[in-house]
Amino acid sequence: MKMIVDLGKDSYPIFIEKGILTKLDLYIKDVFQGKKIMIISDDNVYGHYGKQVEDVLSKQYEVSSIVVEHGEKAKRFDILPSLYKQLLNAKITRTDCIIALGGGVIGDLAGFVAATYLRGIPFVQIPTSLLAQVDSSVGGKVAVDLPEGKNLIGAFYHPKLVLIDPTTLLTLSDHFISDGMGEVIKYGCIKDAKLFEQLLNYQDFKDLYQDIDQIIYRCVDCKRIVVENDLYDFGDRLILNFGHTLAHAIEQYYHYENYSHGQAVGIGMVQLTHISEQTGMTVPGTADLIASLLEKYHIPTACGLKTKDLLQAISLDKKNIHSSLSYVILKEIGQTIIYKGSHDFVLNKEVI
Repeated sequence: MKMIVDLGKDSYPIFIEKGILTKLDLYIKDVFQGKKIMIISDDNVYGHYGKQVEDVLSKQYEVSSIVVEHGEKAKRFDILPSLYKQLLNAKITRTDCIIALGGGVIGDLAGFVAATYLRGIPFVQIPTSLLAQVDSSVGGKVAVDLPEGKNLIGAFYHPKLVLIDPTTLLTLSDHFISDGMGEVIKYGCIKDAKLFEQLLNYQDFKDLYQDIDQIIYRCVDCKRIVVENDLYDFGDRLILNFGHTLAHAIEQYYHYENYSHGQAVGIGMVQLTHISEQTGMTVPGTADLIASLLEKYHIPTACGLKTKDLLQAISLDKKNIHSSLSYVILKEIGQTIIYKGSHDFVLNKEVI
C-alpha cells in the first residue's frame, strides 16, 4: 500500500507492507543518493532489527548506528550534545541521511536531531511500534522534552520517506500494543465512525491483526488529510489532539512512568468526553462507548487523579494560545468540534 503526503516541495511517500524491512534499500535509493546513513535506534528495537537493517543498507551505503536507552527519557533535551558529537565523529554531512528506527520516542528524537544538525539533513522514518506506525511517524512533528513538559522543544520537519512494516508489531509486548491501540481508537473517534465500529467487532488484537495493513492505512490516511489541510497545527490539525491535553498532563504528573502515551490518551479521551457530555456538547453515552472499546484492548479509562494536580502541566500545553486552550470535543463518534476555553473546563471535574 502506498500514499503520498502532498506538501509541495516537502511531499513524501508512505509505504505499508509486511516484510518491507528486507528490501529497504530499494525504497531508500529513490529518495537518497548520498553515501552515509546513520541509524538512530533504542536498545530494545536495535536488538530485534538493527543488524538486519544495517545488513540490507550496507549493500549500497556506509552505515553506522547510535543506540540510546529505550523509553521517554531518551528524549531529554540534555541528551542532544552527545548525539551531535557522535554524528560529527562519524563525519555525517548535510548530504548524508539519518534513519529513525523505532517507536514514537525514537521518531521524535531522531527527527529533531535531523532537523537541527547542520541546520537540517535528510531523514527517513521506519516506525516499529503501533503508535508510531499509525500516528507519530507521519506529519513532521519532531521534538524533545524539558523537565517542565513533553515536546516543548521541537520543529516541523518532514521525512523523505516513511516505511511501515507491520510484522514488527509481532515482537511488541501487550503493553505496547495497547499503547498503540489508544491512537488507533482516537482516529475512529475523531474521523472514522466505520473504523470505530469495526474495532468493536474484533475479539482482540490477534483477531484485528488479520486486517492490520488496512487499519494502519486508514489511520495514516486520516492523518494525511488533516496534515495537508493544516500543516502547522493551528486549525483542523488540532483534532488530532483529542484527549491529549489531559494525556500530556497525566504523563508529566507521573514523570512518564505510570502510563504510556497511548494509555494516557485513552484516559484523556474518556474523561474529556464525560465533561463535554455534562455540558451538552456531546451525545450522551459517548464516553461509555469509548470506554468499552478501550477496555477491550486493555487500555485504562481513569487514573484517580485530582484535576487540580494537573493545572501546572495543562498551563504549559502547546494548545494554549492567547491564554485560551483549544479542546477537541466529540459531538458524536466520528464528528469533532474545537472548543476554546480556560483551564476551568477540565478542572470542573474533581477526579479523572
